[in-house]
Amino acid sequence: MSAKILPLRIGTRDSRLARVQTDDALRRMAALLPEARFETHPFSSPGDRDRATDLRQSPADFFTRDLDEAVLAGAIDGAIHSAKDLPDPPAAGLDWCWLPWREEHGDVLVLAPGRRPEELPADARIGASSERREAWCRRRFPRGRLLPVRGNIEDRLAQLDAGAFDVLVMAGAALVRLGLAGRIAQRIPAAELPPPAGQGALALTFRQGDRRCLRLRSLLVKAVTFVSAGTGAGSCTQDGAAALRRADVCLHDALLDPALLDHLPPEAERVDVGKRGGGQAAAQAAINARLADAVRQGRRVVRLKGGDAGLFGRLAEEIAALDVLELPYRVLPGVSSLLSATTGTGMLLTVRGVSRGFCAVTPRQADGGVAPLSAAERGRLPVVAFMAAGVADQVASQMMADGSPPETPAALVYDAGLDGERIERGTLADIGGRAAADRAGGGERPALLLVGPPAAGGWRREWGALAGQRVLLTASDALQEQAAGLLHDLGGVPVRRPLIRLVPKPEARKALGRVDLYDWVAVTSPSAVRIFGALLLEAGVDLRRVPRLLSCGPGTDRELRALGFAPDVTAASEFGAAGLTVAAAPVLKAGSRVLRLRSDKAGPALAGQFRGQGAVVDDVVLYENVPVRWERQPEFDAAFFASASAVEAFDGLWGAASLAGKTVAALGEPTVAALRALRVAADVTGAEATVESCLYALASRTTWLAMCTIRPPAPNRIVS
Repeated sequence: MSAKILPLRIGTRDSRLARVQTDDALRRMAALLPEARFETHPFSSPGDRDRATDLRQSPADFFTRDLDEAVLAGAIDGAIHSAKDLPDPPAAGLDWCWLPWREEHGDVLVLAPGRRPEELPADARIGASSERREAWCRRRFPRGRLLPVRGNIEDRLAQLDAGAFDVLVMAGAALVRLGLAGRIAQRIPAAELPPPAGQGALALTFRQGDRRCLRLRSLLVKAVTFVSAGTGAGSCTQDGAAALRRADVCLHDALLDPALLDHLPPEAERVDVGKRGGGQAAAQAAINARLADAVRQGRRVVRLKGGDAGLFGRLAEEIAALDVLELPYRVLPGVSSLLSATTGTGMLLTVRGVSRGFCAVTPRQADGGVAPLSAAERGRLPVVAFMAAGVADQVASQMMADGSPPETPAALVYDAGLDGERIERGTLADIGGRAAADRAGGGERPALLLVGPPAAGGWRREWGALAGQRVLLTASDALQEQAAGLLHDLGGVPVRRPLIRLVPKPEARKALGRVDLYDWVAVTSPSAVRIFGALLLEAGVDLRRVPRLLSCGPGTDRELRALGFAPDVTAASEFGAAGLTVAAAPVLKAGSRVLRLRSDKAGPALAGQFRGQGAVVDDVVLYENVPVRWERQPEFDAAFFASASAVEAFDGLWGAASLAGKTVAALGEPTVAALRALRVAADVTGAEATVESCLYALASRTTWLAMCTIRPPAPNRIVS
């Protein structure tokens, strides 16, 4: 990763707030891509030069026009704006996304120093710069005098302090970013004054098709998940239900079981985009636009479609809209009405000796007319042959003899729906030879043979940050779901092969039965927390008896909070035993009784450190790591190890040499050390010892390597 590329030239308005928030955003981007370089180029805008026009009558691009023109002219590569300032739609030729780092999004009241909201006069002079805020002010201050206010944040505060206003209504995010949170007199509840969707967020704009910026954006957005709802809540797949449970927003059809929406988090937005009646072409275009906008806002989007989305569900049109913008996605198949109406009723479509196949068509044309169902029409439909790998050459020969052109696309799909799925594409003329070569190389594997135009297509996996890489997840079951979810967000393919199983130890159950005898409990991994919680529940321990908790970092904290606990001490850095030793030093007194809970691989070093600080420590093995056996090694591009025990299990099962040519991601120094002992270097470790940090580092590495292969445009002269 030593390639040198031209810096990304990022424009910003030349106000203090714009410069502060742009500098912060670029620092965060540089943390994601440490080898990238960013340059800041300040510009003016019509809104900066014109301080007289009322913002309620100002044009949509009042604060973006000059930057938009500079991006489109190639003078800069991109620009950072307050997301609420972006025109909707943006200028022709521009693409965009919101940045994932967001301040509070609500509005606030600001008063002169020393004044309080309850002291405002009934006829207070109120500075508000939008119709939304004015409407709220009329309800809150019915006798107040609404006055227009212009200028940057400092100008507005100066006008307030000089006595031109009694109170200002402003965005809290701007004050926080400028270090002026102390000026906030009162936060307005969002239920009273709903903020605009983009308030508190920043946006990056760039030229459509800019390869480097598109790769950068892949790190900042999450892949859409298309979930096929099936014919009822019970027929949605487990993967589909899991995707719904993680969603920020769900765009759903009308014809599906509403019970499915119960899987959504309470705070998730639910958007009914079901088409009813006429005007379907316009409705579909609106769905496509709304879908793309939600992804570019950095939200985790589920598009919930009835039945199986690939059967007459207009899935291809929505995917095409994402492909044009190079936005990542994945598609989960489902149980269609075809299967419910046949297998579910006993009217079986395939019965040995009676029927060895069937034809599924729609009688409707795109314009609403009725399409013919003649034998000639049916003969032009794609053909799917099950269990065809061993006889692909015979099937192809028969079809060509019957008149199918040799150049007709054909594809063999091996292990369909599994994480080892593989597609071999060709034509009728050569698919038999490809099948024979596969058999010679890897033995007989189940495959479907698809013949016809669809065989030449397929979903695009390269738009995500991980560009469709297959990532081997070796961690225990406790971390598999979190890691797989992150990989889906980043456009990767999780290959779930837990190599260790965590088995609770009997002595740990006994220790937790008398947990109230201790002053502190030390837990140093998310896995330890999960087993700790399960054993407490199993033992029937009153959770009010649990003493204060020592945690080694944010990942462990999250698991404790999921159990309803608030950690009392958390390592501030060097997440692990070293960081916790430092964090615990001020609170551990001589004679403090500590229950140290650990895995059989962790070792007694932390307990020794605590004893050195004067504590009385019971060092208890909470669980042991038991290797898991797998029949064969799967195909993968990168491997993620979350523990030294997983590294040891991998070496014992498949040998460390099989990591040659693979990208290796390791969580924590003990894992890195275990790899080093096998003479394997960790390519990626993450800024923090958390699953999220490590997998984002893997995605960042992939993104940077891709950016290094892109020839950037020649820099144009900067015109401010």
